[in-house]
Amino acid sequence: MTVSLLQVENLRVEITTPGTSLLAVDGLGFSLERGETLGLVGESGSGKSMTALAIMGLLPPGARVAGGDVRFEGRSLVDMSESERRGTRGNRIAMIFQDPMTALNPVYRVGTQVGEPLRQHRSLSRKAAWREAVSLLASVGIPQAEERASAYPHEFSGGMLQRVLIAMALACEPDVLIADEPSSSLDVTVQAQILDLLRQVQARAGSAMVLISHDLGVVADVADRVLVMYGGRAVECGAVDKVFEEPLHPYTRALIGCQPEGVHREWRHHRGAQ
Repeated sequence: MTVSLLQVENLRVEITTPGTSLLAVDGLGFSLERGETLGLVGESGSGKSMTALAIMGLLPPGARVAGGDVRFEGRSLVDMSESERRGTRGNRIAMIFQDPMTALNPVYRVGTQVGEPLRQHRSLSRKAAWREAVSLLASVGIPQAEERASAYPHEFSGGMLQRVLIAMALACEPDVLIADEPSSSLDVTVQAQILDLLRQVQARAGSAMVLISHDLGVVADVADRVLVMYGGRAVECGAVDKVFEEPLHPYTRALIGCQPEGVHREWRHHRGAQ
């Protein structure tokens, strides 16, 4: 029996506050194969980011996996000890977080932060990790990488910070890359550059990717399959071209209907060129 690279099985994530509790993710299931890109789409609060944080083992205080499982190469991530999770997180499975200003430590140089996964998971020396960090920054399109590695996060633009996060996530050449709204706060030109960069690095590394977005047009341009979430549940899942052209669920149709007409034309042109 073939084992999927990543398998989410009936996942339930519960958030508890004094006197109340709610299911942020309710019975979600999907699989991911090597080299594949799965798009998770839905409005804010639909459970996309909570799903990613559950996979990473980084749920915030008050949130917990209340049921189901997440399996990586057939092994349960939920049942792993925290030390085992640390060995997987940032190494075999890595995440590009939504807000680079909160994902990066403002008091450490960028090169130090990009090189940290290599020191932790590959036991590189400080000097060797720094050299590799410079190379990674250059590979994601940061000019004058050797000089910029010594800078602090506040000295970078939003687009450049997203590139820093991509470099950090790719440091250990992960098998699974989770990108949470990697371009939502950027202008259209920079957004296109970041998405092109993700495609390039994924092709180069052979990683599988979960791309989280509220923008169905972005996912349609990048993903192989799309899973539409609403209220913590999957309401539709399938090949991107099938879902985009023939949506079955009313919520999916509403999402598509909210896209500018230009997105539809560009999507069809892109698909036709493939």
